Amino acid sequence: MKKVKATMSSRVQKVSSISSVTLPVDSKGRKILTHSLSTSSNATCCLSVLGELFLLLSLVCLLPGACGCPEKCHCHSSRFVDCSQQRLAEVPSDLPPQTLTLHLQDNQIHQLPAFAFRSVPQLMTLNLANNSLSNLAPGAFHGLQHLEVLNLTHNSLLSLDSTLSHSLPQLRELDLSSNYISHLPTSLAETWENLTTFAVRQNRLQHLDRALLESMPRVKLLYLKDNLWKCNCSLLGLKLWLEKFIYKGGTTDGIVCGSPDPWKGEKLLTIPHELYRPCPPPSPDPVSSQAQQPGSAHGVALTPTEIHSSECELKPKPRPANLRHAIATIVITGVVCGIVCLMMLAAAVYGCTYAAITAQYHGKSAAQSNEPGKTAGKELFDSSPA
Repeated sequence: MKKVKATMSSRVQKVSSISSVTLPVDSKGRKILTHSLSTSSNATCCLSVLGELFLLLSLVCLLPGACGCPEKCHCHSSRFVDCSQQRLAEVPSDLPPQTLTLHLQDNQIHQLPAFAFRSVPQLMTLNLANNSLSNLAPGAFHGLQHLEVLNLTHNSLLSLDSTLSHSLPQLRELDLSSNYISHLPTSLAETWENLTTFAVRQNRLQHLDRALLESMPRVKLLYLKDNLWKCNCSLLGLKLWLEKFIYKGGTTDGIVCGSPDPWKGEKLLTIPHELYRPCPPPSPDPVSSQAQQPGSAHGVALTPTEIHSSECELKPKPRPANLRHAIATIVITGVVCGIVCLMMLAAAVYGCTYAAITAQYHGKSAAQSNEPGKTAGKELFDSSPA
């Protein structure tokens, strides 16, 4: 760096010396121009020096940190900037525009304004983990058309903006784990065509609409564990979607029910479909529906929330027989039926054989009883003419 600055200073002195060349004057005090060849050679020399200065300035800008690396950040190159663990309260505004990877984890950034990353339009990886982020302004990530990986874990987010897919069309991995998210949008403003990994572990989710997951047609990894899942009729659509997702080769860590009590601790995918029924549609007029309830005539009126909850809860039914037990029952039944059939066949063969033997015996007896009569008659016939 010192050598570059010394070279620059020498070039500047050369330019200044060329510019300070004086021309001779005649007897009347007028300046006399020298030969045109001398003038053109000076101009050429000046232009060459200016060209060298331009190249030197370009080399200086290519040096790490020479073109404005933020004060508390480490610019390992013009494309990788590490601003982690610097107690930053906001995103630095003087980031190198060529940055592709930006680490901002373990800081004190509580909110992101709109166009927070306008200075790094080519960004591809952004890590904002462990910042206590609670507010993401609409359009906070606007302009990041090339972002592929976004890490928002260990923050204080309460929800997800449905327009996020519009701001990040190329996003492949989104991690929202370890936040306070209690609900997600039912759908996205645009389909997230390129998203392959979606993680919302360790949040406060109770329901998840399958329409949101259908807006991610290429998702292959889905992490949903450690939430407050309420396994009632509202999760039937999600259960059916997950079964189809796994059948197509997707990977998920599953959903473990947090309520109601009969299914607490059970995996959603192991609960039989027969125990679910479609949720009733929301009543358009809660007041009139409340008035029509049977209990209201006796002065005990149910609120719409209680009505919907009572209709939507799972009915405690006895669990169906285990599949292994069912298979064993079928096998045993088949064996018994086979034995009975063999016994019936043996009985039929025995009966037919007994009947044949009996008939043959009776035929021989009849033949033997007829033979003495025929002999006596013949003798009588022979002796009668005599």
